[in-house]
Amino acid sequence: MAATDFKDYYAVLGVSRTAEADDIKRAFRKLARKYHPDVNPGDKTAEAKFKEVSEAYEVLSDPDKRKKYDQFGQYWQQAERAGAGAGTYGSPGDFGGFDFSNYSSFDEFINELLGRFAGGSGMGGPGGSRSRTYTYGAPGAGRPSGFGFDTAGSQSFDQEANINLTFSEAFHGTQKRLRIGNSEVEVRIPPGAKQGSKIRLKGKGQINPYTQQRGDIYLVVQLSPHPLFKLDGDRLECEVPITPDEAVLGGKIDVPTPDGSVTMNLPAGIKSGQTLRLRGKGWPSPKGRRGDQLVKVVIAPPTSLSETERQLYEQLQAARSYNPRQSLVQTKL
Repeated sequence: MAATDFKDYYAVLGVSRTAEADDIKRAFRKLARKYHPDVNPGDKTAEAKFKEVSEAYEVLSDPDKRKKYDQFGQYWQQAERAGAGAGTYGSPGDFGGFDFSNYSSFDEFINELLGRFAGGSGMGGPGGSRSRTYTYGAPGAGRPSGFGFDTAGSQSFDQEANINLTFSEAFHGTQKRLRIGNSEVEVRIPPGAKQGSKIRLKGKGQINPYTQQRGDIYLVVQLSPHPLFKLDGDRLECEVPITPDEAVLGGKIDVPTPDGSVTMNLPAGIKSGQTLRLRGKGWPSPKGRRGDQLVKVVIAPPTSLSETERQLYEQLQAARSYNPRQSLVQTKL
């Protein structure tokens, strides 16, 4: 397969390279329904997209094929044939003389390949007078994996890795000691990190086999769930229970925030599910400014009553003049 024919199957399905099998299946089913010929009769573009999605799923849903695809990129099919006993290759489109079964990863294959090209002849015709740059693009970040020629320079050898943080660590910022290869590095996480935030470790990524320069490592923040707080984008949210009498009469209640408990005014007649705002008590931005905290109130009736409480509720029920379902009396189909 030529480098220009290579398809990034992860990009085709819109999933990450670390996606679980179930995530891949869900992505395929969604796209298959969208582009299925029965849904798009006569649409050649949709038909071609359906075939592409099906091809990607066929490879990524098969653990063995996916492993070879991740290891050897655009040459995964040659590697698969090599694993089946096809031996070396010399046919057009293959790199003659290379037995893919001898390599445990695509990086090993590329390192030897670069060495053979650098030591060979015929680069640019007789005398090797025309120079060219060898590039290898690691998969991910919108790039297909593969080896090719590029006169513009080398591609990135950046890598990504997940880093797990508690809500407290992400809110206040923290320092983590990580082992990368044979060395340890101190990583500073600034306050206000969110799910999916990236922290760059410059010069800690893969080594470019041609330039011997290192790429970067990007640590992708994964937030552990909190029992009360939830972060939706930039918004810090929480849910607080209130009693029926607090909902009717209003008043002041104590509400947890990242800084500790604060007193919040509860308006009379508030409905269950209504949201109130605490200004300046939310998540910090990279510039240090605080957003707002959204407080969703939920009416929580008591599950057990004293005799006095039961009598009072019964008196209230008997004296009640308000019917919240009055507008529904005449409703029918």
